[in-house]
Amino acid sequence: MEKQWFVLHTLTGQELKVKKSIDARVKLQEKTEYIGEVLYPTERVSEFKNGKKTNITRKLFPGYVLVNLALYDENHKVIETTWQFIRETDGVIGFLGGNRPQPLSQAEVDAIKARVGDNDTSAPAKPKVQYSPGDSVRITDGPFLSFNGTVDEVDPEHGKLKVSVMIFGRSAPVELEYWQVERFVEEPTMPPQL
Repeated sequence: MEKQWFVLHTLTGQELKVKKSIDARVKLQEKTEYIGEVLYPTERVSEFKNGKKTNITRKLFPGYVLVNLALYDENHKVIETTWQFIRETDGVIGFLGGNRPQPLSQAEVDAIKARVGDNDTSAPAKPKVQYSPGDSVRITDGPFLSFNGTVDEVDPEHGKLKVSVMIFGRSAPVELEYWQVERFVEEPTMPPQL
């Protein structure tokens, strides 16, 4: 029996509980022939609150867990043992795709695993918010507090941005860290009422 990766829809906030439950039941009921690895994709990100940097673990796909299992036999019929095992797991709503779920491609699984990495706690956390050149931002810390600007360059490796701000009527580049800015959307101006 060939194992493939499928997506399970879980109750929100129950993803880790589902993973642990499947792992424990597989060992207890000796179902390793049918059920393989269970992946609860998370990533470490850094965020700033009240001027303090904290690292948190964020779910990549809230409400979903990936599981490597043998769901179909050689004749493409559902293996009842696997189907019932998953359906009887507390916190599982069902398979993504309903009664005839489609497996993920290996490329999709590889991309998710690469993004998750090994979640090494000694590795630097990624910034929680990502920016792109051209984004409008407002500076929330430092000597240019309350200035608005446009992102020119992004250095995600170090969590730094080069932002163009207007100083004395001229555009000047300012280097800032991600946490020193926030996205800014200009309010549309209303035409005068007649």
